[in-house]
Amino acid sequence: MLKGKPIALFVMDYGLFKVHQNGRVIGICGYLVKTDAGERVLIDTGFPQKYADDAVAAAKEDGLGSFGEVLALDASHMPSAQLALCGLTVEDIDLLVITHGHIDHVGHIAGFAGVPIVMGRAERALPRPSYFGAVQPMEWPEAEYALLDQDTQIGPGFEVLMAPGHAPGQLAFMLNLPQTGAVLLTSDAISRPEEVDERFDGTQDFETARASAARILGLAAAQDAMVIYGHCPAQWPGLRKAPNAYR
Repeated sequence: MLKGKPIALFVMDYGLFKVHQNGRVIGICGYLVKTDAGERVLIDTGFPQKYADDAVAAAKEDGLGSFGEVLALDASHMPSAQLALCGLTVEDIDLLVITHGHIDHVGHIAGFAGVPIVMGRAERALPRPSYFGAVQPMEWPEAEYALLDQDTQIGPGFEVLMAPGHAPGQLAFMLNLPQTGAVLLTSDAISRPEEVDERFDGTQDFETARASAARILGLAAAQDAMVIYGHCPAQWPGLRKAPNAYR
């Protein structure tokens, strides 16, 4: 699928959100991976455009206010702006990877015309992206899909890991970078380290989520990998964000 090895990992800053239940402030992230063959892979696309236009109105429309509050989300947090920080446009993306179908990950899935999409088969099997609760306004876009149901190396040093639980087709990733070494991107398979001990409160499928977390953390430990969690308040401020990169 990819010819080159990862040489740079950029953390995309897709905004800031506060969860009502616990007051936790979480970063919304995606990732850009560049390879030594000149390929560009975007992982996740953040919230829909309407949140940058008017976050209050958008949250009211989707009922998101019952869960939390958007703290920072404007045009600078959209994929096009984040890619611009890296000297790229939407048209420069060669492969789009969607970790799962929640609102803060699939907002711009339809904005990459002609770009193949990698997803978990179980996630794409859902009639629509799961978005938020019973609110499912989006359709799966017409695209060339590569649907995975097992761990898959999509390029040298770039493995997609199946990590269901938070969502049926949840994906995580193991990258090997020239300087940083191995990096595990958990996405929402593990939002933050404490989630494991807290029994994945609110997760769709606790037992499966726990098994997935144990497995991918085991893989990370075996490779002495740096771990970047999906929504970790303690980790987020210190992460190297675009235009800076892990190399």
